[in-house]
Amino acid sequence: MHGHGVDVISAHSTSKVSITPRSPRQRVAREALERLQYIGEASFASGAGERAKDEEPDPFRTCFERDRDRIVHSAAFRRLAGKTQVVVYPTDHQRTRLTHALEVAQAAIAMARGIGVNVTLADAIALGHDCGHGPGGHASEDAFDQFIVGGYDHGPWGSDVVLADLNLTAQTLDGIRNHSWSRPAPMTIEGEIVSWADRIAYCAHDLEDAIHAGIVGVGDLPGVVAEVAGTTRRSQLATFITAVIETTAATGVVGMDATTAEALAELRRFNYERIYTRPESVAQSLTVVSVLTDLVGYYLDHPEALPAEYRGDDPVMGAVAYVGGMTDRFAFEQAAALLGWDPKKLPRGIGRGA
Repeated sequence: MHGHGVDVISAHSTSKVSITPRSPRQRVAREALERLQYIGEASFASGAGERAKDEEPDPFRTCFERDRDRIVHSAAFRRLAGKTQVVVYPTDHQRTRLTHALEVAQAAIAMARGIGVNVTLADAIALGHDCGHGPGGHASEDAFDQFIVGGYDHGPWGSDVVLADLNLTAQTLDGIRNHSWSRPAPMTIEGEIVSWADRIAYCAHDLEDAIHAGIVGVGDLPGVVAEVAGTTRRSQLATFITAVIETTAATGVVGMDATTAEALAELRRFNYERIYTRPESVAQSLTVVSVLTDLVGYYLDHPEALPAEYRGDDPVMGAVAYVGGMTDRFAFEQAAALLGWDPKKLPRGIGRGA
């Protein structure tokens, strides 16, 4: 129970590993190593980083490492485990927003390493990029659009609302805010890498989920996808990630050669046509929109039902923030308990069904 040893306690009684005693490798020394490891255009950690509220630097962690740690330990990140990536009714082998974030981080880290830029910043942006998503897949954005002036966009919502209390660095917030291709370009190379990592990851893993669910078959894939990137998630990820590394290194532009980019675009088009907009998916999306719309309306009519931290000067923001933070299961259970929704007519979501 208490470990092994007298003055120094070890975890294992048989431990034989050791190092030569030396001073700890502190943040300042590690920041200096970044200058030797990364290319000149990379984002370099310095001190506490550029934050809305000034902080004292951590003795050991760089500013981007602190960002990553804060995201991983946040409630918003944990809740991603209870939010579906793509909801397909009635049965689906579902990836969650959490597993998606981890897969995006893997792709972003691989590209950052290959290009020679800040791996930790890319990792932090990738892990936090979808924290602004509501329950029930992308349909949540359609539901919340009607309540938010200018519309609801999960990138800015994640950076400016959901993760605001974490006091993250400007570079991490910018990458989260602008990771979608429809947004302005991120300010850093690492942010642009995550934009590619997100698209690469979801195109490959959503296809894999759909094949496992029997929605599409390998033989249905467009020829250019199979020829250029293969038919498995593994080969597709390797092809697309390698293309970004090699193209960026050769041209100086964070991008992909035209041939491979066409294959990725065709894969995305195929997914939209055969997975995301299939009749069953559209029907479930409409249900999700109705559920979330009704829930926001309920909390606007009953602000006393909101937790205290969501009651502020702007009741609409509070209601949307609360409902947007819900997991699938909690949102659907609230719809049944508060609004009388028939559970049999609710989407399955994470934790529902077999």
